[in-house]
Amino acid sequence: MKIIDLRSDTITVPTAEMRRAMYEAEVGDDVYGEDPTVNRLEQLAANMLGKEAALFTPSGTMSNLIAVLTHTHPGEEIILGSEAHIFWYEVGGASTLGGVVMRTVPNDPGGRMDPGAIEEAIRPRNVHQPQTTLLCLENTHNRCSGAVLTADYTATVAEIARRHDFRIHLDGARIFNAAVALGVPASELARPVNSVCFCVSKGLSAPVGSLLCSTRDFVERARKWRKMLGGGMRQAGNIAAAGIIALQKMIDRLAEDHANARRLAYGLANIPRIVISPERIQTNIVVFEPAPGLSAPDFVQTMNTQGVQFSYPGGRRVRAVTNRMVSAADIEEALNRVDLALKKSS
Repeated sequence: MKIIDLRSDTITVPTAEMRRAMYEAEVGDDVYGEDPTVNRLEQLAANMLGKEAALFTPSGTMSNLIAVLTHTHPGEEIILGSEAHIFWYEVGGASTLGGVVMRTVPNDPGGRMDPGAIEEAIRPRNVHQPQTTLLCLENTHNRCSGAVLTADYTATVAEIARRHDFRIHLDGARIFNAAVALGVPASELARPVNSVCFCVSKGLSAPVGSLLCSTRDFVERARKWRKMLGGGMRQAGNIAAAGIIALQKMIDRLAEDHANARRLAYGLANIPRIVISPERIQTNIVVFEPAPGLSAPDFVQTMNTQGVQFSYPGGRRVRAVTNRMVSAADIEEALNRVDLALKKSS
């Protein structure tokens, strides 16, 4: 039985072209700024996101943490969505290592925070309260079915930040999925924010890495935080080479993942005992629920035995993420297996 792995787009493996580029990469010591391949990747990332400079880090979690550490001081407060990846899946690093308070504002199903609610959450300048100094957005939004934030929405929120004299960081782990879905350059989505990071190790299929993009001054300060966190890599050009291929060759094909996600979502909607709103699916993440009477963990375990792997994000939800390793035919087979498994269990 073929295993159809829909747990995450992090399961993608490097392409043959990436492997060749990794083997042939020109390398140096990146901590000294002497790895030419890393330098090329960082400049390419900065140009594509419309920023002055970029920093190559091992992971999106590290990029987000470095961004918080660079933007804030201990005792300050950051505002982020109630479903934010930074809040849910990054081990509380912003609070533990950054010493900042995380104040959440509800995310709607589209991954947005109401601008009025953001403004209400901003602390007044008061000796009794932490100062609000950073707002964190997420595009696409992991826990909101891969929802996309438009450039107009981000600009509206950025205006609030400017008016209150604080900064915005964008967790853009899958920002190129958003760009493809909206038909706009990623730089347009990142233009209103002070810093943005994205991963090359998800749908773009590189094996390792994230890029944190901002001004030159910010990136130089961020580089020191990367070193403190143990993220200073030496001959990192071997992995940076795959990141270059990812940015040059793998963005346009994300549309295939989006089409497969819609195929999966509408197929699931036709299966009894599955609850889903397929019209909400914009990119490559599909979140759904088994009908009452069947728990999400039990469903995930049942499907594991049938060779279809989903992830369990909590509550009644099940998550599927389409990616380069899963074809349209695999989606149809996964739907057949889900349908059959639920009929057997009813």
